[in-house]
Amino acid sequence: MLQKLSSERLSVTIGQSSAAGLKPENQDFHGALVPEGNALALKGIAMAIADGISSSEVSHIAAETAVKSFLEDYYCTSDAWSAMTSGHRVISATNSWLHAQTHRSRLHLDMNRGFVCTFSAMVLKGRAAHLFHVGDSRISCLVAGNLEQLTTDHRTVLSHSESYLARAIGLSSTVEIEHRTQSLRPGDVFVMTTDGVHEHVTGREMAALISGSDDLDATARTILDKALSNGSADNLTIQIVRVDQVPPRNATGILQSFDLLPPAPIPQVSSVYDGYRIVRQIHGSSRSHIFVAIDQDTGTKVALKVPSADLRDNADYLRRFAMEEWIARRINSPHVLKAAPAHRERDTLYVVTEFVEGQTLRQWMADNPQPDLETVRDMIEQVSIGLRAFHRKEMLHQDLRPENIMVDRDGTLKIIDFGAVRVAGVLEADPEFDTGDILGTHQYAAPEYFLGEPGSERSDLYALGVIAYEMLTGRLPYGARMARASNRAQQARVAYTPLATYRQDLPVWLNDTFRKSVHPDPAKRQEVLSEFTHDLRQARAGSLAGRTVPIIEKNPVLFWKIACALLAATVLAQLVWH
Repeated sequence: MLQKLSSERLSVTIGQSSAAGLKPENQDFHGALVPEGNALALKGIAMAIADGISSSEVSHIAAETAVKSFLEDYYCTSDAWSAMTSGHRVISATNSWLHAQTHRSRLHLDMNRGFVCTFSAMVLKGRAAHLFHVGDSRISCLVAGNLEQLTTDHRTVLSHSESYLARAIGLSSTVEIEHRTQSLRPGDVFVMTTDGVHEHVTGREMAALISGSDDLDATARTILDKALSNGSADNLTIQIVRVDQVPPRNATGILQSFDLLPPAPIPQVSSVYDGYRIVRQIHGSSRSHIFVAIDQDTGTKVALKVPSADLRDNADYLRRFAMEEWIARRINSPHVLKAAPAHRERDTLYVVTEFVEGQTLRQWMADNPQPDLETVRDMIEQVSIGLRAFHRKEMLHQDLRPENIMVDRDGTLKIIDFGAVRVAGVLEADPEFDTGDILGTHQYAAPEYFLGEPGSERSDLYALGVIAYEMLTGRLPYGARMARASNRAQQARVAYTPLATYRQDLPVWLNDTFRKSVHPDPAKRQEVLSEFTHDLRQARAGSLAGRTVPIIEKNPVLFWKIACALLAATVLAQLVWH
């Protein structure tokens, strides 16, 4: 689907050097990794530096482990994760492992003798630098002939001559990581140093040596020599990175920096296309065409999706279409549509997924207009599991609706259609990929989207709440009114319709659950999907289950019948009196 990386990509020049100095052993460690192809766009360039503490005989192992683990494991994290999420998880895992190593050894009585080190790392991705820092190594940038420190020295000072590390990798079972994001421009220079360097060479001295240098490795060695001549008695390590090129704003990060394959033609039924025998068409719209096909190599029945003929010249549509199979390959859940195995090169753009024998949830709802509550609970819980699989990968579905949920012959529900999915890691690499348009169906889109706000996991929860409400009642909780409210004041005036208006056989307390899940303010909804599914089964403390319910909430139809009858009686009495 995605052919090749263009020349408009991030590129840097790196210089680095490390030395034991006057000490017998070098306990510092450093490294950098510049990947190629997809990894460069999706994960970026990573650099790391670590400084072992002098009180420990094994901290050089900690420093090496911290750097190697970051450079290896960061690239093993999900492409869909943001750099911040990937970095934090890798560093936290390394910290836990080093701390456990100390506790399993004779060193646990004195943590300052254990597997402990300072750590700083930087990920350059797209048009941004992501900084991670623990301890007193430093990350700085070159600004106006000086080095501006970007990180904080995590040291506690007791006196002029005495201080100690307040944070370090491996020092405790958990670690507080300093994180910062900074935009990138061509010509930017970042410098990472251990304290043996920056305590003995000033920022201006380093900046003067770096500015205009063509050989950053030689410059790094010169700075170490200067630190030694200035009296440094510690290990010395420096990394210098100069940004030579960043992806242009109007061209692109992850998908726009790839040449897309040409859209596949709409195949004919009974024909063979690219190794797939087309059996029949099962869907056709202005956005796509989907066919049942047989993979001739394996005999497997699959669903083959090709771009719509009407949108083949729409670059944004084609990029999103190309993303669908990429997303499907990164989610593993029984309740999310799976991508079919890819074992042939493609010359055109199309998507191949598993074929689900069954019907859409919309058709199921038409066949079951008054389902029992337990059936709806079970089905909504399945969809919730599928949504959580998206959220664990830092993805939002953004177009959850009955048409995008399949019910197979065994009663298993699967979320399909990933054309509107928001992927944090992709947007980080390519912010232009998010056009700000509302991609989902308006009746199920969360109100915050109509205010121009970015979605969150609670936005998908809103859509799930609307679907569950509609499954039980056949109606929408706000009708079509919420989709026409374009500001907070208008949204606040849109009235929620109580469940009892349509279903008086449902538990009264259930109305609280739905009112909360589809609240216009995302902060007032359930915090997570599991809280919503729990509330579908159990009344909350303080809910309607424990208090007298006004008749207008319990049975609004009866309330208005009584009100009308009383009004008629009053009018009749007035006429008789006059």
